[in-house]
Amino acid sequence: MKKFGTRLLTAVVASSMIVTPVFAAPSVDDLKDNKAAKESEVSSLQDQLTDIMSKLGDLEESLIEKGEEITKAEEDLKEAQEKEQEQYEAMKKRIKFMYEEGDTTALETLVTAENFSDLVNKAEYVQNVHTYDRKQLEEYIETKQQIADLKTTLEDEQKNMESMQAEYENKESELSSTIESKKAEVANLDSQIQAAAEAAAAEALAAQQQAAAANNNNGGGSGNRNNGGNGTKPAPAPTPSGGGSGNTSTAQAIVNAAYSQLGVPYVWGGTTPGVGLDCSGLTQYCHRVAGISIGRTSEVQGGGGKAVSNPQPGDLVCYGSHIGIYIGGGQMIHAPHTGDVVRVANVYGSPWYRRYW
Repeated sequence: MKKFGTRLLTAVVASSMIVTPVFAAPSVDDLKDNKAAKESEVSSLQDQLTDIMSKLGDLEESLIEKGEEITKAEEDLKEAQEKEQEQYEAMKKRIKFMYEEGDTTALETLVTAENFSDLVNKAEYVQNVHTYDRKQLEEYIETKQQIADLKTTLEDEQKNMESMQAEYENKESELSSTIESKKAEVANLDSQIQAAAEAAAAEALAAQQQAAAANNNNGGGSGNRNNGGNGTKPAPAPTPSGGGSGNTSTAQAIVNAAYSQLGVPYVWGGTTPGVGLDCSGLTQYCHRVAGISIGRTSEVQGGGGKAVSNPQPGDLVCYGSHIGIYIGGGQMIHAPHTGDVVRVANVYGSPWYRRYW
């Protein structure tokens, strides 16, 4: 029993001597260095985002141009098809006239020749009529095929660009999310820096007070209190001003114009109200109705006007490569994409807003 007690005492003493490692909290300087690195990373990501948005703007211009070319090719193809049909019908009439209409058949025309020279001339005339018809019809068929091939090529190019646009938009979304995450990390580091600075100041003050007491200094030490200035959060980037109320009648005209286009098909490069519109074609038309001239692409439109943080009906809802008309209640009217129509939709993601009225 005595031996067991000795062992127990030894174990207790030994365990009390085990030292648990304590990791020092990062210093203010370490936190500042970490923050600087994070801010540099955010800056780099923002540069990448700017580049992606620039590419999206260029791509939008190309898609608009391609859409206009496709529309022109469709019009040309329709005209060529009509001419082909007209020529075909004319050829049938001439053949019927020459071979089936009593006294004026080709055979009688040849038989009634007055002499050999007249016969040759009449035979040549009949042959020329046939040759003309065939040549004209072949030309129209060839033209129609060339236009059809061009339209197919343009549509393939458009699909490739739309695929690139989707990739850029995904990249834009990823970068935006990453930037927001990194900004949150920087903000958290700001809080840590401020807390560390305040803790360091408190420790310094306590040390000063302790030293003063030890020296029997009745003044209680210098008492210089550090307010943690080094940890103060940097001023946030200015938020776009909401601006004045503007001309609400003009804004209402913009909204009314947008409502008037509901159901109109989405067409790349489309600027024709009631027929076909793309996103920036719709917004440009709505402002034109209200007597306001704005740029053609969403990139140009989203960079002009006045920045607003509290959107009102008639403002533009701006994304990297898309744009719509804000109608209030968190909704907008926009032309979404190929295969869809102008419609009312909820504002999504993290857009910015511009006002031209």
